[in-house]
Amino acid sequence: MCGRFALFSLDPEFFAGLGVTELPSGLAPRWNIAPGQRAAVVLEEGGQRRLRLLRWGLVPHWAREEKIGDRLINARVETLAEKPAFRDSLHRRRCLVPADGFYEWQKAGGRKQPFFVGAADGRPLALAGLWDSWERAGDGPLETFTIVTAPAGPALAEIHGRMPLVLPAEVGRSWLAAAPGREELAGLVDASRQTPLQVRPVSTLVNNPAHDGPELLQAPS
Repeated sequence: MCGRFALFSLDPEFFAGLGVTELPSGLAPRWNIAPGQRAAVVLEEGGQRRLRLLRWGLVPHWAREEKIGDRLINARVETLAEKPAFRDSLHRRRCLVPADGFYEWQKAGGRKQPFFVGAADGRPLALAGLWDSWERAGDGPLETFTIVTAPAGPALAEIHGRMPLVLPAEVGRSWLAAAPGREELAGLVDASRQTPLQVRPVSTLVNNPAHDGPELLQAPS
């Protein structure tokens, strides 16, 4: 599961590698993005890559109420093609979720210790995602997204059994261009598990979504 992530570097070179040349107004560094909040995702619209701010927690276009999004912040890669909530988006509405890293928690005694997981080289990551648009009566469309998860790689396995599906930039471009089949999905999972990651303990301030600043990445005292 991925229940919190960060995007704070806003590196134009990284976004250019994903085919995005213009950043939306209102985009600001974030260290503690939580479900229900808006975050930047890369979509392909009319043959162009765009960075858009969507709400985290997928509300399928056929949903009766938007509360379903509270339960759909993640989508397991193993069942994307079968689950009604994700099947249509897998074929028509894939996205990339830029992140400097994500958080996972490990039980330590009577409390949970948060860890920040980022690329070993310090560069941002592109996480596989799905998005959808849900019509709200009289209030315009609600655009939402979910983060695809896969079995954790060796760097993270002792802390948590799953992690976001991390895509190299060149693979991320193909993820946006065409829906992957079963064999291609399996290859993406293998590549994600082999991505060099750095895992380090951080401040428990991240446990509260109201906290959002670089101090969250400090080592616990």
